[in-house]
Amino acid sequence: MSTEDTRHDTQVPAVGSDSPFRQERIARDDAPQYVLPLVVRIEKAEPPARTDALETAARAVLVLLTDERSAGEGEWAAAVRDWQDARIRKVVRRARGAEWRKAGTLPGLTVHGADSEVRVFPPVPLDGWPKELAKLQVSGTDLDDPEPVAPAEAGLPVLWLNPGLDMSAGKAMAQAGHAAQLAWWELTGPERVAWRESGFRLAVRTAARERWAELSGSGLPVVRDAGFTEIAPGSCTVVADHPALRARL
Repeated sequence: MSTEDTRHDTQVPAVGSDSPFRQERIARDDAPQYVLPLVVRIEKAEPPARTDALETAARAVLVLLTDERSAGEGEWAAAVRDWQDARIRKVVRRARGAEWRKAGTLPGLTVHGADSEVRVFPPVPLDGWPKELAKLQVSGTDLDDPEPVAPAEAGLPVLWLNPGLDMSAGKAMAQAGHAAQLAWWELTGPERVAWRESGFRLAVRTAARERWAELSGSGLPVVRDAGFTEIAPGSCTVVADHPALRARL
C-alpha cells in the first residue's frame, strides 16, 4: 500500500512563506483532509526501474507545487493550500494501457524520467476521488532496478531512504515525494529558483546503514511516517539532503 498520512520532523526553521509550519496555521489534525494523487505508469512488458520511478515521483510533487495553477488565484491553489494545511497525504496508484490514457485526460501534469512516467493531480478530498483514479490499483507497484544504481552525482540534492525499512515502490515513491516537499518548504526564494531552473534535479538513494544515524540526526528534514501502512508509526523513512540546507547546519 502507498497511502500516506505522514508527520514531519525537521530541526531547520521553515523559510518558505507557503510552509505549513507557521504559527497561524490551524491544527493539522483538525483541518479537512486532502490527498495528492500520483499515478505511475507500469506496463506489463516494460515496467520502469524502481529508482527512476522514485525520483520521477519526487520531481512530480515539486512540479505540481510550482505550477502557476497552484499559486495565487490559480485553479488548483485552494486545493493545494487546504492539502498543505492538513496532514500531507499522498497516494500512489498504478495504471497501464487504457487506464493510463484515461488518467491523462484529467487535469494534472505528467513528469518523465529516464524510463518512467508519473502523472500528478491536484489534491482531492479523501472521499472525493475522480472515478477514473478511484478504480486504479494501489497494490502491485513493486519495481526493481535491473542494474546496480550508480552513486549520486556530487552536489545533487539526495533523498536518502532508511536502509532498515522494507517499503514497496509505491510507498517509497510517496515518501520520496514527502521529502522533496519538506526540502522545498525550507529553501529561500533564490534557492528555489535555482532548483526549479535545474529541472528539479535530484537523486533517491538508500543510505548506508552506518551513515543513517548521522543523517537522521543531522538537522536535515526528516519524514516520519504515521504508520498506517507497511511500517511502524514514527518510523523515519527519508532524509532530504539538499546542499543549500546542509550548508546552513
